Amino acid sequence: MKAYPVKSLYEEMAFIAHHFHWSHSDLMQLEHGERRRWCREISAINRRLDGTPANPFDV
Repeated sequence: MKAYPVKSLYEEMAFIAHHFHWSHSDLMQLEHGERRRWCREISAINRRLDGTPANPFDV
């Protein structure tokens, strides 16, 4: 059985906390899938604000 990498966990938590200002305890209560979903949503918001297409290979 392989555990989720701790480095990735911290990166995701820092990413969400930076953008949404959620507390450590709030972030720790998120299931892995839900945390990944919030990371994707934040990235999508950032791409829209930057004017970057969802798929950077789209012209």
